[in-house]
Amino acid sequence: MRSSRSLPLLPVLLLCAAVPLTVVAQQQADTSFMPGVEHPTWLEGTGPLVVIDEAHHNFHTLEGRYQAFAALLKADGYRVEAGTAKFTPGSLADVDILVIANALAEENVESWDLPNPPAFTDREVRVVRQWVGRGGSLWLIADHMPFPASAGDLAAAFGLTFINGYAIDPDDDAAMQFRPENGTLVDHPIVRGRVPGEEVARVTSFTGQGFRMEPGADADPIMVLGDGVVIMLPEKSWDITETTRRIAGAGLLQGAAVRYRRGRVAAFGEAAMFTSQTGGDGPPFGMAHPDAPHNARFVLNIAHWLSDLLSGVPALP
Repeated sequence: MRSSRSLPLLPVLLLCAAVPLTVVAQQQADTSFMPGVEHPTWLEGTGPLVVIDEAHHNFHTLEGRYQAFAALLKADGYRVEAGTAKFTPGSLADVDILVIANALAEENVESWDLPNPPAFTDREVRVVRQWVGRGGSLWLIADHMPFPASAGDLAAAFGLTFINGYAIDPDDDAAMQFRPENGTLVDHPIVRGRVPGEEVARVTSFTGQGFRMEPGADADPIMVLGDGVVIMLPEKSWDITETTRRIAGAGLLQGAAVRYRRGRVAAFGEAAMFTSQTGGDGPPFGMAHPDAPHNARFVLNIAHWLSDLLSGVPALP
């Protein structure tokens, strides 16, 4: 989600602490964003079925803040629908890519303060894990507190540990930049694309969290938090001060590609980078942000990897 970080660390954290949930909720879809895909992968409406979860009090939905995300995938030929049912073998039977963006437990709909219980039942976690294992593709997105805790059990099913905090880079100006040249954007088929012209030169994210890959996970890092980033761990949403508990963020991830049995998981610790939203007096943030010219390409490349279109992409020299 969006934050302002053009000031030194302490003033920035105090600014974050002043952001109430009601203000965050004013983030709206940028309806002026018009994604274009020069060479769509599929004819209109003939591609794989992408279902965006809306059954778990999701902060991002198809007709809400993920309108631009859905429009971009539709422009590439994907079929995109809202998922209004809890996860069962039947509800996932026809789904090719399941997108879960910022799910919430019912207890946190009105307050994001601790405690932050899971958004999914144990049975739903088992169902999704089995569905992925049989060949399904999961796009799991969990932003800053409380969303990492809400999706933590599901992430753990695939060898990932989400950290329920805020990733803050005091040296960055409103957005974190991930680039190949400094190792924060890691060489991977998702970064390379299928052909010349589909490479992602950088990815821009907006706060979010950091997460770890646990030993034994068959996963590749995509976005790595750089030196100086800290993960702030408040007890109350946005209540960040000098005394807030924190851990070093350098080396933690904001993006990873996981292979699980016959399926795949693309996991990301920031949600706004896949949107185009407005809020406040500044420019749109997400894909339309002036510092995020490659985010839309990144979205398409992730979808292509989840659709198994990037398996033969060679490594960069």
